[in-house]
Amino acid sequence: MTPTLFSQPAPLSSASPTIPRVDSALRLSLRPVPNRRAVVDGAWWPSSRDAAAELPGLIDHVDRLLDRVTLRIGVHGDAWQNIPRRIPARGRQVRVGWFRHTDPRVITLSFAAGEPVVLLIIPSGTAAAAAEATLKLTAQDIAGLSIDAILTLAHLPAAPAPRATADGSARWEDEGGSVIGQAAKSLMGRPTTSQ
Repeated sequence: MTPTLFSQPAPLSSASPTIPRVDSALRLSLRPVPNRRAVVDGAWWPSSRDAAAELPGLIDHVDRLLDRVTLRIGVHGDAWQNIPRRIPARGRQVRVGWFRHTDPRVITLSFAAGEPVVLLIIPSGTAAAAAEATLKLTAQDIAGLSIDAILTLAHLPAAPAPRATADGSARWEDEGGSVIGQAAKSLMGRPTTSQ
């Protein structure tokens, strides 16, 4: 299947299923069929770091695009402001978990059925050209690329990520916390460190 791309450019024709669909309301790239070898399934460019304001739109769009029901969202606690415990969404409450052992550059959506989806977060203040490049890049086959490699290819600065220490553990550069093991796993079991 062709990835679906949501970004700010003018809408493309939706007549052909091979052309990505574009929506200016939510800046999102998402592979409809996740590649388990890829570290992320797409990217999201929120307008702010306010989780209560941004997450409802993300939930709605992802549910509709994947024809699934989001039950939980996992975010890094220091990467967002105003993080609610639950978000109302189409007749249910989506639970929000915030963690410090995950990569602050990603968000994870878990569903009633199927594999979770991991999205690379493009910081809200990112220049439009760099954000668009990242959205387009993550809509492609990025299997084998680390988050740092994706950011480098999109000409974005690599944000702090866990790094291995002499004892084999990984530590966050910006918060002093640690994650277990050199191949630290995110909520869905994918590596969060570049290897």
